[in-house]
Amino acid sequence: QVQLVESGGGLVQPGGSLRLSCTASRSIFSTHAMGWYRQAPGKERELVAGITSGGSTNYADSVKGRFTISKDNAKNTMYLQMNSLKPEDTAVYYCNAKTLIGLRAYDYWGQGTQVTVSS
Repeated sequence: QVQLVESGGGLVQPGGSLRLSCTASRSIFSTHAMGWYRQAPGKERELVAGITSGGSTNYADSVKGRFTISKDNAKNTMYLQMNSLKPEDTAVYYCNAKTLIGLRAYDYWGQGTQVTVSS
């Protein structure tokens, strides 16, 4: 079992920055693919950014060039640096970890952290 805890959300003005953190209860980054998802009111949850166990990254088109995903294996912590924030970035942001062991898939979620971009 893995617990994921997000932090760093809040209220920020358009054009501002925030850094989200996701800390895992144990060392998983070398065996799990990690990602940040978000869900805005009335919308489905969507992938924002992902990072593989090997460190390869991918981003949603809507955040490319503005958001950066990274991880610190020694701290069991993943980050999402969000710059040039827009009102449409407002959502609850969730941390996710997933892995496949044999034929069984494991999928873990944090509780979410609210990001509100508003003037």
